[in-house]
Amino acid sequence: MLLNVLNVGLVPLLVIVIGIAVVQYYTSDKLALAASGAKVVSREEAPELHAMVERLCALADLPKPRVAIIPTDVPNAFATGRSPKHAAVAVTQGLWRRLEPQEIEAVLAHELSHVANRDVLIMTLASFFAMLAAFLTRVGLYSGLFGGFSDRRDSNGNNGVPIWLIIFVVAVITYAISYVLIRTLSRYREYAADRGSALMTGAPENLMSALQKIASGITQIPQQDLREVAGMNAFFIVPTNWRTHVGELFMDHPPLEKRLAALAEISREMGQPVVAS
Repeated sequence: MLLNVLNVGLVPLLVIVIGIAVVQYYTSDKLALAASGAKVVSREEAPELHAMVERLCALADLPKPRVAIIPTDVPNAFATGRSPKHAAVAVTQGLWRRLEPQEIEAVLAHELSHVANRDVLIMTLASFFAMLAAFLTRVGLYSGLFGGFSDRRDSNGNNGVPIWLIIFVVAVITYAISYVLIRTLSRYREYAADRGSALMTGAPENLMSALQKIASGITQIPQQDLREVAGMNAFFIVPTNWRTHVGELFMDHPPLEKRLAALAEISREMGQPVVAS
């Protein structure tokens, strides 16, 4: 018989979920780099890339993160790390080959904005309740299926609603709400990073051009290669499935056309054209 949640108590379950969140938070950079196959490179190995990162960090008053290159032709980039002092920024070989230097710089500025905004910390905290709800949902479902919870009787001796069913329903509702809220927050963080890139470089048109080239480049990549990096979509500046027909409510990145429209509005606010110095 499966472990009865009522006997174990919610506190141990909370400890387990908190432990998972803490491990995820403190190892996010290592896990992301390992999952993507990224290789941290020295200044001697990638002098131009390092120079771009150093220049942007100076502009944003950020400590320099580790710099990595991902050996794939899929054009993309991501940043990870629990804090600006423990961060890493990675670009793919495909991105480096396809984009102009000013466009790469705009992409790097977007990723460094994620670092400056501590988005890994924010998303880890936001995902806590979803993780807890998912855990309780599974335990509640399995316990109910295998008799882990007994029915409860009211004061008249009648069978009441099984406790496992109550926990299961509440957990499912909590997970569904958390799922939508986390993706809403994720889209907002992407808009914020786009704005951060525009302000950092002073040239939002460079990020607009970069996003369009990345999206176009992804459509030219074989599906097998895209599947190999699909696990990084939540991290990438443009997910490989950006043309999905899923409703925006369930997307973790804003639709490309809305990002471009927001950047165009920023350009107008800045008095377009503004050329980065």
